[in-house]
Amino acid sequence: MLDAILSQTVNGLVLGFLFILISIGLSIVFGLLGIVNVAHGAFFALGAYFALTLQREFGWPAVFLAPLGVGLVGILVERVLVRRLYGKDPLMTLVLTFALSLFIEAVIRTTWGSNAQPLSPPEVFSGFIEYGPILTTTYRVAVLFITVSILLLLWAFLSFTPYGRILRAGSRDPQMVGMLGINLPLVLTGAFGVGCMLAGAAGVLAAPLWSVTPSMSAQAIMPAFVIVTIGGLGSYGGAVVAGLLVGLVTAMSTQFFPQAAGVAMYLLMAAILLVRPRGLFGEHWEHFS
Repeated sequence: MLDAILSQTVNGLVLGFLFILISIGLSIVFGLLGIVNVAHGAFFALGAYFALTLQREFGWPAVFLAPLGVGLVGILVERVLVRRLYGKDPLMTLVLTFALSLFIEAVIRTTWGSNAQPLSPPEVFSGFIEYGPILTTTYRVAVLFITVSILLLLWAFLSFTPYGRILRAGSRDPQMVGMLGINLPLVLTGAFGVGCMLAGAAGVLAAPLWSVTPSMSAQAIMPAFVIVTIGGLGSYGGAVVAGLLVGLVTAMSTQFFPQAAGVAMYLLMAAILLVRPRGLFGEHWEHFS
């Protein structure tokens, strides 16, 4: 029993940090742009398929370009579509991003097909790691360290760079950022691109763990919404805590209560919202209009 608990804890942390990468991007977009990006899971899937193509054509070193490619797609989408709806009825952005998610999935099916496609991890990360009672794959441990490194780099970027500080300030009060003479539309474009790039990075890392399919976006977007809701809308720290909770609860329920694995994270969300209706770190936020 203890062996299973410890092994599933490691698996839960890996899953949780993948969810955090997706959710942080969703939080950045919501916090600064004030919109709920329903297409966020589609960018996750796009990252996985970009990685699949780059790995087959150029090898694993080229896979690092996949998140950048997803970020560029996100920038294009913001400039062409999303920007037109700032200040409009929030329902319009929900409809737009939902339609966008369907469009991206259709493009994926047309380009790569509908069947699941395997993506093996790099040879250096093949095999297993056994440490006492803990048994897990080398790739899962690598994913854990890579996701933590990405999150630390993101924290440093938001905390110590001028653009990162603008993003944080814009999350609180976008109008004030504009009044200070900062090019707010450019900041919003960059924020949307960064959010999509994080989703793409999570898709790249998840590809060898999950089946690469057009519908894998649904496997990412629902946990992401749950995490953002539990952590508090727009809260980056809340997304980290909630992501770890959801990852651990999902892993443990899969191991010990498989019949409830599909609803475990929703039960967790309901329990937390009964006590904290705005989420663990939720507060009143100003939105762009």
